[in-house]
Amino acid sequence: MLEYPSGPGHRGIDTSIAAARDIEISVGHLQRIALRAIRAAGARGLTTNELAAAVRIHRDSIQPRTSELRERGLIRDSGARRLNTNGKRAIVWIAASNQPPQREDAQ
Repeated sequence: MLEYPSGPGHRGIDTSIAAARDIEISVGHLQRIALRAIRAAGARGLTTNELAAAVRIHRDSIQPRTSELRERGLIRDSGARRLNTNGKRAIVWIAASNQPPQREDAQ
């Protein structure tokens, strides 16, 4: 199994390890999809919910990829926050090479 963050993480519990093994074959592909979408968003970036909607992959499958991409130094927290549909503020992810956007803190 690939080591985190190139492969899926787990909590050292048998069910978590099994889930990581089950998705391992897809992780690289999902990371590439997520990275392409975040790069395409440019300086505006994407929240995790926006990313899930943009790539049409369930949030539960795509959110862990943002943590892996961050750990690999490929994306970063832009410093901006936008409200999700649930009304909570969310990190806006940008490609590590992008300049930070203007702050878009929603009220």
